[in-house]
Amino acid sequence: MRIPGSGLAKGLAVTLRTMTKKTVTAQYPDVQPELPPRTRGVIALLEENCTVCMLCARECPDWCIYIDSHKETLPAADPNARARTRNVLDRFAIDFSLCMYCGICIEVCPFDALFWSPEFEYAETDILELTHERDRLREWMWTVPAPPALDPAAEEPKEIGMARKAADKLAAAQEAAAAAAEAEKGDQQ
Repeated sequence: MRIPGSGLAKGLAVTLRTMTKKTVTAQYPDVQPELPPRTRGVIALLEENCTVCMLCARECPDWCIYIDSHKETLPAADPNARARTRNVLDRFAIDFSLCMYCGICIEVCPFDALFWSPEFEYAETDILELTHERDRLREWMWTVPAPPALDPAAEEPKEIGMARKAADKLAAAQEAAAAAAEAEKGDQQ
């Protein structure tokens, strides 16, 4: 047999127990949350690295990246060489109302033009304003954290080792040439 009002008593008991505990609610607008490093917030663009290869737009499963470009002809550096053409970025936009933040565009970019920024406060009142152009994407680059430091005990990458060996050979050859020139100069005197 249930006692009338027992549910109310249980509810009041729960209320009294939780009144004495510290709250865990974050007062978000006033207190910014501590985000873990490498948080995925918004995609930032380093425009100088973009070569308009279109890989990011082609690989995007949502087709939310819009890129426009034109070709520009560069004069030949050597009189016997051909003039070169290069793509110039006219428009780079991401529609964040479609984006599912999968990061495929960042992974496939061979020139490191796209990065995760921990910025997450970019709400808009109109859905049409969620298409952010390259100037807005460039603004978020300053919030991108530096890459994690390399492990000091890690093996050196082969490319760096080969480049160091080539630089050492070149320096040794230059020193030998300078020593030979000095010796020749001493012989002439």
